[in-house]
Amino acid sequence: MNKIHVLILCTGNSARSQMAEGLLRHLAGDQFDVFSAGTKPAGLNPNAVKAMSEIGIDIAGHRSKSVDEFAGQEFDYVITVCDNAREACPYFPGGGKRIHHSFEDPAAAPEDKQTDVFRRVRDEIKDWLEEFIRNGS
Repeated sequence: MNKIHVLILCTGNSARSQMAEGLLRHLAGDQFDVFSAGTKPAGLNPNAVKAMSEIGIDIAGHRSKSVDEFAGQEFDYVITVCDNAREACPYFPGGGKRIHHSFEDPAAAPEDKQTDVFRRVRDEIKDWLEEFIRNGS
């Protein structure tokens, strides 16, 4: 069985796309080859690592990658998880079906609210990805 190749894009590849990558691998890793990247990589956000570790998923070894690293590769799905990435990448060469679902940027929340916002956004991404998998991708 061939795995489905998925690229998840965000602006900084620091939080939302990283959490989505970790979640999709965890939820259906045997079905998917999952990668994430950003239009302007900004480094892995430690709050994303913490939020994921709370549910038993370790993304501490991830790194923030540029979408340019994936130029020329083919994907079955290119998923944008923020509006900025959708606008910056209206077309991705080698991309299959484009899917967009914007999630709030948890890093933009006030510092005293970030932990709660990271958890909420993580859970929203998880729910959305479970539906994505259930609906046959």
